[in-house]
Amino acid sequence: MSGIEHFWAVIPAGGAGTRLWPLSRRSSPKFLHDLTGSGRSLLQDTHDRLAPLAGDRFVVVTGEAHHEAVTAQLDGVAPDAVLAEPSPRDSMAAIGLAAARLELADPEAVMGSFAADHVITDRESFGEAVRVAVAAAREDWLVTLGIEPSFPSSAFGYIHVGAEDLPGLAGVRRVESFVEKPSVAVAEEYVASGDYRWNAGMFVARPRVLLDLLAQWHPQFAADLRAIAAAPERLDELWPGLPKIALDHAIAEPAADAGRVAVVPASFDWDDIGDFDSLATLLERAGTGTTVLGDAALVRAVDATGLVVPRSGRVVAVVGLDDVVVVDTHDALLVTTRALAQQVKQVVTGLQEDGHGDLT
Repeated sequence: MSGIEHFWAVIPAGGAGTRLWPLSRRSSPKFLHDLTGSGRSLLQDTHDRLAPLAGDRFVVVTGEAHHEAVTAQLDGVAPDAVLAEPSPRDSMAAIGLAAARLELADPEAVMGSFAADHVITDRESFGEAVRVAVAAAREDWLVTLGIEPSFPSSAFGYIHVGAEDLPGLAGVRRVESFVEKPSVAVAEEYVASGDYRWNAGMFVARPRVLLDLLAQWHPQFAADLRAIAAAPERLDELWPGLPKIALDHAIAEPAADAGRVAVVPASFDWDDIGDFDSLATLLERAGTGTTVLGDAALVRAVDATGLVVPRSGRVVAVVGLDDVVVVDTHDALLVTTRALAQQVKQVVTGLQEDGHGDLT
């Protein structure tokens, strides 16, 4: 093994990416797709980014429906390290299950949880931030990575960062509080102050510390996760009773209030590709013209700007439209604007309500 000693990378691979419909579906969510033109899916890119830090120490948690596809994409990860959730229970259950497994497998383990669908191109800065976080986690802190905001976004949660480094931990601050998604006006104040970072949901901790914090506020939850790890045959029995709650709400927020959470303020670029507008921003180079994700020979753009994703094999022609989004798949066509990209989720909801869930 190589990488950071006793460091394990945990990759929660869940969600449907409904704002990226019809490219992302329940049967084939966004982390299984190459959305950057690199030739690697977001999941594979996440693995590649973490491999120099974790070696072959990986635990991936995904849904039963995606277990086969995830295992096929991660040929460098042992099949028994890909855990299948019987049903979605949100991030606390997924990450907690991995923690419970690692608590038994490696008493010296430090785990880092990193979502399967994020894009980070500056691997050197990312790796350095993780190394700093691991050092703090060895001191029994629950550690998060705080992303330097590039603009005052109202789409992300924020971390209020303490003013000084923690004693003996250079580059590590105390988390004063986690803040839910603010208004644009409040976000502008946060960014101007320099005291806030984006919350990207990246956490580093000893598995024991993570589960002990969970036991403090949700004792039965922690007990059930540890019971599943000790007796995997009880998964189907105990899993349906686990709470549906995110790690942030289950432990990060109350632990921050109790002074138990630290943050590594990081400066690497980060994108969670939350909708087609953010995807277009990520892909565009010169900032003008039409960006194509896929076979450019299938697209004809005349006096048009925006994003075109040709996936049906048909030619897509766009004439005289600015900031348009066109996604053409074998069974669905999406036409919208970058400004209204967030509303694509409403289409998915409507299809499900109308009995067309097979298209979602």
